Amino acid sequence: MRAFDYAAEVISEDEIRSRVSELGNAISADYEGRNPVFVSVLTGSVLFSADLLRQVQVPGEIDFLALNRFGESGRISLSMDTSGPLFDRDVIIVEEIVDTGLTLNVLRQMMIDRGASSVATVGLLDKTRRRVTDVPIEYRGFEVGDEFLVGYGLDWEGLYRNLPSLWAILDIEAFVEDRLTLARDLF
Repeated sequence: MRAFDYAAEVISEDEIRSRVSELGNAISADYEGRNPVFVSVLTGSVLFSADLLRQVQVPGEIDFLALNRFGESGRISLSMDTSGPLFDRDVIIVEEIVDTGLTLNVLRQMMIDRGASSVATVGLLDKTRRRVTDVPIEYRGFEVGDEFLVGYGLDWEGLYRNLPSLWAILDIEAFVEDRLTLARDLF
C-alpha cells in the first residue's frame, strides 16, 4: 500500500510559508514599538515558532514551555516552565493547533496570573468544530477539519514533525498498521 492511498496533503509548504508571512506582518503592525515575548508551546510549535519569528519585524524574545495532559479529565500540568519572568510583558502564545480550547484557556489564564500586561495567541491550525470552550485566537493560520494531521510540527508517535507541509491521515487503521509507509513515500 502506498501512503497516498490513505493520506492526503491538505496544506502545502507554499501555503504555510505565505500564511506565516501574513501572520508575521500582522503581529509586526500590532506590536510596533513593543518588545513581545513569544511563548512557544513544545513540542509541536517549534517549527512554526521559528518560521514565524523570522517574519516578525519588531524586537521580540522567545521562551518555551511544555505541558502534560492527564487522562480523560484532561488535567494539565507543566513539564517545563518558561525561563524568564512574564510580569508586565506583552505575551504572545504560539500554538501549532487549537482543538477544544481547554489547554489554550489554561495557558492564557496562566500568563494573566503571572502579571502579563497583555496576552494574545497565534495558532497555526484551528479545529473550531471541536471547540469546547470559547477562547480567543487573535492570529489564526488555517481552519482545519477533524482529520488527524501530521507534518510541520505535528507528529504520530514522534514521527513526521519534519514534513514541510501538512497531511491528513484519511485511513488511520492503515496508517497505524505501517506507520513508516508515509515516510517511505515522502522522504
